[in-house]
Order: sequence, then C-alpha cells, then structure tokens
Amino acid sequence: MVDTIFWDNDGVLVDTERLYFEATRQILASVDIPLTPGVYRDLFLVQGKGAWHLAAERGLDSAHIAELRRSRNELYGERLAQEPLVIDGVADVLDALHGTYRMGIVTSSRKDHFDVIHERTGLLKYFDFILTAGDYPRVKPHPDPYLLALERSGVRRESCVAIEDSERGLAAARAAGVDCLVVPTRLTEGCAFEGARGVLGSIAEVPAALRDAAV
Repeated sequence: MVDTIFWDNDGVLVDTERLYFEATRQILASVDIPLTPGVYRDLFLVQGKGAWHLAAERGLDSAHIAELRRSRNELYGERLAQEPLVIDGVADVLDALHGTYRMGIVTSSRKDHFDVIHERTGLLKYFDFILTAGDYPRVKPHPDPYLLALERSGVRRESCVAIEDSERGLAAARAAGVDCLVVPTRLTEGCAFEGARGVLGSIAEVPAALRDAAV
C-alpha cells in the first residue's frame, strides 16, 4: 500500500522546464548553436546530460563554456522571478493528499533556483522533506536522488511512488526500485515511458491513480 509520494519539481509542480529551455536556447544561439525542442528533450529530459558538449564540439574552451553556463543560469533565475509558475491544479491536489500521505520533493534543480521558484508558490508547506541537486552525488537519471529519498523518509520501496514528467526522472525512480506515475508536459508528451506504473493526462488524475494503487 502506497503511503509516501516523492514529487519531482520542474514540470510536475511548477511550469519551469519551458523557461529553462528558452534560457538555454537563447544563450547557445549567442554562439550560433541552435537548440530545438526535440534536441533539448533528448539531451536534457531523456539522457540528462545537458548541451554544453555542443559548445565544446564547436571549439569553445572551458572558460567560455563556463561563462555561457553562468549567463544561462542568471537568465533562468531572472525569468523564474518574473512569471507565475504553479501548474494548474497542483495546489488542490497537494491539499487533498496532505495528511494522508508522507510527501517529499525530489528534484535535480539547483538549490538557488529551487529557492527562487518557491518564494511565491506557497507549496512547500505540504512537504515533509526536500532534496535538491546538491544533496546527492549524481542527478537523474541516476538513482541517487531516490535512494536518498528512501533513506530520508525511512520507508520501504514498496510503499512509495514517484511523480515524474520525463524519461530521465522515470529512469531514476525505477533504478532505485520505486514505482513511478508520469504526467507528461508539452516537452515530453509522446515520449516512451516504459516501466511507468501509469501515464496520466494531468496532475488532477494523481489522487485516483493512488487510490487504484492501494487496491
């Protein structure tokens, strides 16, 4: 019986993935490197490897790439502070589940970006713990985030479910032995989610899917 939910952040709770894509696309375009949604999806949301190797392949040195990365992170942070981010229906779902399930956020987001994101969301009150990129050795699709989540929550794998939006998140959960429900975004719809416990049409379907898991 499921009693613990591990929530991804970007693309599941907050609509930030598009901002990260646009910031990365804009900075790479400044050095004449195109980044399409399809390439972004494969590099970031399937493989989890990023795109800076594209700059290295063009002959840019490590110092130049580090400056591009800094500029992207700064631009992304600015956009996070300017736009409404909470995905429609998320607050209602968290409110309905709070008190019935133990819940934590398990994200590959940097801590500084995570803090900017949630300055205005009002969502953190629903969670028992939060894990961001600096809390474990390797980010998704490696299992490290979910292995630490299991340790932090002190629960058995069989009693947990992860909520993800991408193939790399699904891979991380499954590699840690945690079942996963997937709620695709516009960037990830149509991806192969092999091994998922279910692929849902929206975040509003999560409570019913959890009730089905308890049967």
